[in-house]
Amino acid sequence: MKKRILGNGLEVSALGLGCMGLSFGYGPATDRGEAIKLIRAAYERGVTFFDTAEAYGPFINEDVLGEAVAPFRDNVVLATKFGFPGGETAKGLDSRPANIRAVAEASLKRLRTDRIDLYYQHRVDPAVPMEDVAGTVKELIAEGKVKHFGLSEAGVSSIRRAHAVQPVTALQSEYSLWWREPEAEIIPTLEELGIGFVPFSPLGKGFLTGAIDDKTSFAKDDFRNVVPRFSPEARKANQALVDAIGAIAEGKGATKAQIALAWLLAQKPWIVPIPGTTRLHRLEENLGAAAVELSADDLQTIGKALETIAVEGARYPAHLQARVGK
Repeated sequence: MKKRILGNGLEVSALGLGCMGLSFGYGPATDRGEAIKLIRAAYERGVTFFDTAEAYGPFINEDVLGEAVAPFRDNVVLATKFGFPGGETAKGLDSRPANIRAVAEASLKRLRTDRIDLYYQHRVDPAVPMEDVAGTVKELIAEGKVKHFGLSEAGVSSIRRAHAVQPVTALQSEYSLWWREPEAEIIPTLEELGIGFVPFSPLGKGFLTGAIDDKTSFAKDDFRNVVPRFSPEARKANQALVDAIGAIAEGKGATKAQIALAWLLAQKPWIVPIPGTTRLHRLEENLGAAAVELSADDLQTIGKALETIAVEGARYPAHLQARVGK
């Protein structure tokens, strides 16, 4: 697995593993033993970058990841997040300095480690000045409990304010062939400031793999049930994008998922996608994207296809959309 550098010197594998779906967001949690096996399989195949959060569960995800990587902890980069009261996303936001510190201490225990390699603010909290947030993380870095500071779903103003207090190593936000909004302002800002970009949902929450169509049904506690872009009507309309990716994939001897990930990797050398999965064969498929080389002609073909296809459906329901881009 090739390596990439995020921000001010954080070296990670070109593709990371988003661990959220192992215990949160996409239906029933994966069996603990199976989740640990999958994480270790990712490491054996070259992944050194693992993403979790106290809110995934809450708490369970960090605990599983901590157990899984314990045998090789010093060889991997662990990213986790703070920003919700008690780790419960439904209860609003909490980036008060006291909570940032409390979450760090609890996360260190669950992750079975003495430092958090990359500590993200999960969502910008309008009630707490960004300078206070960045200042608190700066103190944790000085104490050796945190190595790097990150933001998730932050807007340009928040990124600049945070970076002025404590250099931001990475921004984590959604970015994929069917969500390209970051190209307008976010990516230019990150390039100017020397901040890495970690796209989550790089496969469109599974849709870009081609495994989901308008007839697919999700588990009752699957987050996609409330996402407008996943209404049956939107899925049917958006099939055109998947078909376009499929045509390119066929010509490259690759899968749709591999083309979607290779496209992200080709955008900037400091972009590190973190696809998640619960299945070994999907993990291996995703990691195979790192070996897919897209030529200038391939990228131009993809670009032309994107210009002719309008993606239908909002990215988030209104109450969740209100928390992003602040």
